[in-house]
Amino acid sequence: MAYFRLTPSSVLRGTLRVTRSSSFIEAHYRLATARFKGMSDTSVKAPGPDGSAAPTTRNMQASNPNGTGAPTYFRKGFGLKSEIQSELESDYTGHLVDLLKARDYTLTAGDVTIRLAREFGFCYGVERAVDYAYQARKKFPDRTIYLAGEIIHNPHVNSKLRAMGITFLMPESGGGHIDFSGVRAEDVVILPAFGVTISDFETLRKIGCVMVDTTCGSVLNVWKRVESYARDGFTSLIHGKYYHEETRATASQAEKYEGGRYFIVRNIDEAGLLCDFIEGRLSASALMERFAHAASPKFDPARDLQRIGVANQTTMSLASRSPSASWWDRRWPVLAATSTRSRISARSIRSAAPPRNVRMRW
Repeated sequence: MAYFRLTPSSVLRGTLRVTRSSSFIEAHYRLATARFKGMSDTSVKAPGPDGSAAPTTRNMQASNPNGTGAPTYFRKGFGLKSEIQSELESDYTGHLVDLLKARDYTLTAGDVTIRLAREFGFCYGVERAVDYAYQARKKFPDRTIYLAGEIIHNPHVNSKLRAMGITFLMPESGGGHIDFSGVRAEDVVILPAFGVTISDFETLRKIGCVMVDTTCGSVLNVWKRVESYARDGFTSLIHGKYYHEETRATASQAEKYEGGRYFIVRNIDEAGLLCDFIEGRLSASALMERFAHAASPKFDPARDLQRIGVANQTTMSLASRSPSASWWDRRWPVLAATSTRSRISARSIRSAAPPRNVRMRW
């Protein structure tokens, strides 16, 4: 008997198209709405051209910096959900998936059995981003629409957006900046679910183009944490890929405050090298030779690793190879004695941990 296991990537690489159920989306929308009602606006806003402070209101439409008064910043869509729903369903639903779900995720035909992973499809943030991209095309049918990078890393989704006439502006090789020199004030730029760096956002705002911000709420929460680390004098230790759009955008939040620092590790092996330096077994020069591309400019390990705040790229799996909070506890058991749900602070580190006063937050 032959068996096939359908994973999210295998489903989306072929002609089979999937999505979460409408009830699932609605439940997550209600949850997200409830969460954000009581929160201050955490979107990244550049100061006005006259140096005035950025607006703090939760209104998702910002005035054009060129003085026209027309709204140029949107983070709640355009109220066109009903008009694009049929197109979304056509692009991202599949009858075979519905049949598999109805039959306990298993379908047998003769000697062939197909099994569908129970957890599949897009997270709420990705669904929202794709939804807003379709709405943007509907709202601005005659305008040039750009996408700052890929809205998500999925060939099927990105090919659909290209077919709609959306132009992708990709970062320079190695995770560099995006070239927005061809964007005009009358154009539309979609910010992806990963978000964009502070400098990229400021560049677009100065251009005065329409920005459709689809940054995921979970990413915004990480940004808020990194910003608080920088404000309180902690270096952000980010678990992620230094070249990934989300991690670059997250790291940039540390630069909101003078002296803000970040250091990026991808897995336990790289976190171990950081520990080796803190424990005195690796020199600062050797550490920076390895991580020059993954640390903030002018990073000084001796100065900047005294106070550490931990954050995660949301798309990184918290599997056995990731430096999670429990991994740090096992590496430095003394930290567990003063841990709380949100942060870890070690007053002094002795035999079981680094030979210097290091404070950590989660």
